[in-house]
Amino acid sequence: MNTQTLLTGQTLISRGNPFTQAWEDCVHIDSAGAVLLEGSRIAAVGPAATLKAAHPQASVVSYGNDLICPGFVDAHAHYPQTAMIASWGKRLIDWLETYTFPEEARFADPSYASDIAGRYLDLTAAAGTTTIASFATIHPHSADALFAAAQERGQCMVTGKTCMDRNAPDNLRDTAQTAYDDSKALINRWHGKGRAHYAITPRFSPTSTPDQLNALGALWAEHPDCLMQTHLSEQPDEVAWVAELFPKARDYLDTYEAHGLLGARGLYGHAIHLTPREIDRLADVQGRVIHCPTSNSFIGSGALNLPQLATRGVPLGLATDTGGGSSFSMLRTMAAAYEAAQHHGHALHAAQLMWLGTAGSANALHLGDEIGTLAAGYYGDIAVLDLQSTAAIAQRANRSGSVWEDVFATLMMGDERAVRATWINGNLI
Repeated sequence: MNTQTLLTGQTLISRGNPFTQAWEDCVHIDSAGAVLLEGSRIAAVGPAATLKAAHPQASVVSYGNDLICPGFVDAHAHYPQTAMIASWGKRLIDWLETYTFPEEARFADPSYASDIAGRYLDLTAAAGTTTIASFATIHPHSADALFAAAQERGQCMVTGKTCMDRNAPDNLRDTAQTAYDDSKALINRWHGKGRAHYAITPRFSPTSTPDQLNALGALWAEHPDCLMQTHLSEQPDEVAWVAELFPKARDYLDTYEAHGLLGARGLYGHAIHLTPREIDRLADVQGRVIHCPTSNSFIGSGALNLPQLATRGVPLGLATDTGGGSSFSMLRTMAAAYEAAQHHGHALHAAQLMWLGTAGSANALHLGDEIGTLAAGYYGDIAVLDLQSTAAIAQRANRSGSVWEDVFATLMMGDERAVRATWINGNLI
């Protein structure tokens, strides 16, 4: 028989998409709420008094006025870049060559991959993140390492071996055939086992030949329940490079579409500099755009017009994109998303930002029926936020009477210090 644990505090409840509906109609905070955990799952969510009366045998963990919310879902990251996060002063291509590729080469050592996988999951859990979609390296054991580390923690994980057969150092290249073979073996080993989900992972078009893109498109067609993750239109010079490498392509997105790598289960990171046709196609097929605002700012890529894509019906997720992103914290990422939207004349509400980093990202990963929301039957993946975690935030305590003022201040000024507790799979981490 599973033991029951009742978490009491303020609870964040989402029942819709605040980018397509009025946020007040689909996201609210219960000031005296509770979440009942039983085993690895949420058994009930409701008023604390009601759940205490109905489950007197449950152990009670009181979080006072802290905000109990779904664990954050980071929809695009690079765990192999953990040790080189916040590296100075480069544009995308130079940054890859100077920092990323040398660090990823170290993952030829399986023990190093395992060490970094564990370190990464510790750092992200401390920041309240409970699910991640991460790139690995070209080494199959780098994906094994992250899946295994997540499995030990009972954690939901999306990852895949990164595939590159050109425009990369020799020690970080595979081939069209080995990319297919290695990825297929990893799918058979991990996909759908426990909480593991495989993502077929071409890094981006410039580092894959048409033959490799075709091979990975064929693999996706064979395993359509897998995700596919890649990069799209991150920087203008990258877009120009793609046009040189694929002169027959209509645009950057077409380099994926022409090879069977466009679909609703595709995760397209960044997508800042899209053409009207690309936006139309993403909306048509419901391809997921993953917003990486800290990375976009840090590497000077630009500011995604996220509200425009939301209005067009493009599904959206939010991501740290570490190590191009300069923080493991999804709170810092939400602050950067707010600032990016301001560049386009939009002030995102705290309810929209919280939804984007939880239910929105879960939906982007096609996992919205099991994570990202506090509801009965969902996994017990929870972040608890202290809304007065620092002196600077505490002195900003709202005078309007609205808890959303406190939430917004924590989103703008908070970091991992605001995370009171992280629960994964029903267990306190």
